[in-house]
Amino acid sequence: MTTTEHITPASITPAPTTRRLGATGPTVTSPGLGAMSLSGAYGPTDDAESLRVLHAYLDAGGTLLDTGDFYGAGHNEMLIGRALQERSREDAVLSVKFGATITSTGMPRGFNGRPENVATSLAYSLRRLGVDHLDVYRPARLDPEVPIEETIGAIQEQVEAGYVRHIGLSEVGPETIRRAAAVAPISDLQIEYSLLTREIETNGILETCRELGIGVTAYGVLAKGLVAGRSGGSREIFPRFQGENLARNRALLEQIQGIAATKGISMAQLAIAWVASRGEDVVPIVGSRRLDQVTSMLGITAVQLNDQDLARIDAALPVGAAQGDRYPTALMEQLDSER
Repeated sequence: MTTTEHITPASITPAPTTRRLGATGPTVTSPGLGAMSLSGAYGPTDDAESLRVLHAYLDAGGTLLDTGDFYGAGHNEMLIGRALQERSREDAVLSVKFGATITSTGMPRGFNGRPENVATSLAYSLRRLGVDHLDVYRPARLDPEVPIEETIGAIQEQVEAGYVRHIGLSEVGPETIRRAAAVAPISDLQIEYSLLTREIETNGILETCRELGIGVTAYGVLAKGLVAGRSGGSREIFPRFQGENLARNRALLEQIQGIAATKGISMAQLAIAWVASRGEDVVPIVGSRRLDQVTSMLGITAVQLNDQDLARIDAALPVGAAQGDRYPTALMEQLDSER
């Protein structure tokens, strides 16, 4: 086994804070590291650099690694598995999504939530990651052909067998959340939540989670790079990066740049800190594929947004302010959270 050099940037201070995923879930660090971008989701990646990113986050005290068995058609799990070979299993809290089916080119084409697929997908994930259990296991989306009770029941069987510690959900609405929670304890709901995507505050999703003691792991915190000023490439498939939508959304974000400047932080750090400010039951998941991005994301633990800051943000970016859907039409139709 080739040992990867651990490079922990000296400026990664302080260490991440800890929060619990709901009333029944594990204690994790906030922010968590979203690993999808380490497998080419937003451009070419280098495995050696990706391993340094993973080690830098873990060396700095981070624990929550979020992945999916379909990220890079399994590459992402194997990459994390390589990093974990050099560490204690207890260094990481592994949160894994499953069920997305993909074409030979890696493009999504549907979801498989059938009970018999749960054990099969889990077996592959355990092998690729090189571990004997997952900390959180969740269907990536709702399979419209399979009652959520059947999918969750199959995961609960794996909990009882010791291969899964906790059950999560992803991108589902209030009714589905309640039906799932009636079958087994749910630790958290993973859903997009950012300065430009605040609909869970008004559509009953956040309210339902809090009523049932379910945490929220927020992805898309940087609005797929829009907050950091990125555009083009693979992002052009998203409506918010197209034509007038892009100009409108950039203008919205410009209204709060002064807050970031006053605090001496970047807009990306402001966006992460804002999501973290939404409650102790909310954990932002941030995708990073370079060491400087790890430094930036962990730096938000020292950021405090006061009431005046939050009021200015609310006035500039109320629910529904963003222009354009967050996914292309075909993918929006697959989101139970949008129904």
